[in-house]
Amino acid sequence: MEENKFNFSEDEVQAKKNQNVEESKKAVKKDAEGLFKSIYVFFKELLDFRDDTDRDATIEAIKADIPFKGATAWILICSIFVASIGLNADSTAVVIGAMLISPLMGPILGIGMSIAINDIDTLRKSLINLATMLVLSLLTAFLFFKFFPLGNQETSELLGRVKPDIRDVLIAFFGGLALIIARTKRGTIASVIFGVAIATALMPPLCTAGYGLAHGNWTYFLGAMNLFTINTIFIALATFIVLKLLRFPMLKYANSAKRRRTARFAALVAVVVMIYPTITFLRVLKSSGFENDYNNFISNEIKLNQELWFQNGTLNSDEKKITLYFNGEISEATESDLLNEIKGYDKISDFKLEIFGNKNRSFDKISDAYDRAIRDLDEKDHIISGLRNEIEVLQEELRLVNGGSSVISFTNLSRDAKVRFNDLTYFSYAKTLESKDFINTDTLQVATVKWNESLSDSLIVIKEKQLADWLKEELKAKRVILKRN
Repeated sequence: MEENKFNFSEDEVQAKKNQNVEESKKAVKKDAEGLFKSIYVFFKELLDFRDDTDRDATIEAIKADIPFKGATAWILICSIFVASIGLNADSTAVVIGAMLISPLMGPILGIGMSIAINDIDTLRKSLINLATMLVLSLLTAFLFFKFFPLGNQETSELLGRVKPDIRDVLIAFFGGLALIIARTKRGTIASVIFGVAIATALMPPLCTAGYGLAHGNWTYFLGAMNLFTINTIFIALATFIVLKLLRFPMLKYANSAKRRRTARFAALVAVVVMIYPTITFLRVLKSSGFENDYNNFISNEIKLNQELWFQNGTLNSDEKKITLYFNGEISEATESDLLNEIKGYDKISDFKLEIFGNKNRSFDKISDAYDRAIRDLDEKDHIISGLRNEIEVLQEELRLVNGGSSVISFTNLSRDAKVRFNDLTYFSYAKTLESKDFINTDTLQVATVKWNESLSDSLIVIKEKQLADWLKEELKAKRVILKRN
């Protein structure tokens, strides 16, 4: 038997296959590493903005916007007035215009920057100017809503600034990020600054707080000031984080002890500033979760139930209680179903559910009341119809008493007389009854007139004859007696 020159052992073939597989794995791994590296480089170049940062110009620009005096103070006052008018008129466009011209961002960015670079002098100046801005804004809004005649109207623009939620926190933080990133870029992006001014809405909460002060509504005042505080702190926090990430140079002091004290104070302020936003964020997040589950419960379990006549409800997250009001009676089975359904909503599963029905307004009783109202209306229609018939009978009797003549409107008669005889200064008309034999009765048409004193007696006689003829024709009477007043 001839020997095959390609006769390989099975071990050698398997070893060759394994070697090929390992080489393929290495090639794939190398390609994957190259792909991930390319993606990393792409996103790094896309998102990295450190090389486009002008540190010195950014610090100078923020410091220049901090002071509130002269023209800046007047711009603030004017923008507060414009925003107050917009809130009062419920005009979103006017409120946006006021936010575009308001100079509120300067001190807030100054606070975040000064903490980031340990600049105590700038921090002090920023806090003083922020307080000045706050007092001036509240005073302006207070005066407007206190003395403006239409300043007591609660519009949707006002009500939208008294109860902040998780969205306001996120808007303030990401708006602050966009603002400080735009500020640090070479050639500041003005459109971004304007957009942040609109989105973060620092101006309307101050105006709403002024409204609360003017009308003694402390709920509005505290709610609006809470929203303003959230916006302020989260914008400053965003500024602090970005400047730290960009490694802005720390301010150096010649005195090492002062440098340490400054660094410690700045760190303390930074920690304190972050405590409130963290607590606020968690509290608002929790409250938003309650409201979201409550609204879903109302929509899914109550409003979709055609057998329930839902009136309104209230959510009290502090007391963990939900109160529901219905028209009509609520059976024990329905109440039990609602108590079981609420357990399916995690955030409000442990809330106490209070259900109130109106037994006096059940469907049957409302139907009875409706039927009674229809019967009353029918009865009133019959009464009105009878009165109309009586009026027609009385009018006919009055016409017969007047000798068969129709009733004359004195208003029309006197107006026409004045139009035809302009010299008349007084006119009266009446019907009188006379009897010559004390048995038969006749009706007399009597008119009393007074003429302009400038008329001569001869002219008055002529006009009286003309007036008497005209009255006979108008009154359809054979005889009219004229008396001169």
